[in-house]
Amino acid sequence: MGYFNSIYNSGLGHRAVAVYRCLQDHANAEGRCWLSMNTIAAELHLSRATVKRALDDLCREGYVQREHRWRENGSLSSNMYRIL
Repeated sequence: MGYFNSIYNSGLGHRAVAVYRCLQDHANAEGRCWLSMNTIAAELHLSRATVKRALDDLCREGYVQREHRWRENGSLSSNMYRIL
């Protein structure tokens, strides 16, 4: 089984796997995407809090890297996620 399929045997919950697949579906050729947590939550019919926990789990386990992005006025924009 390849790395792509290792997410299913990772011990992560099904919501984290769903979030991972959502990020994969929206990622560009470099494995990056800029979805907001609200967008992910709406697409997967999950709460924003559940998406945040799933993203935290994915980052902690090394499946996803999160980079905070900022607008010119200094406010926080959507995060950039990179599939590892």
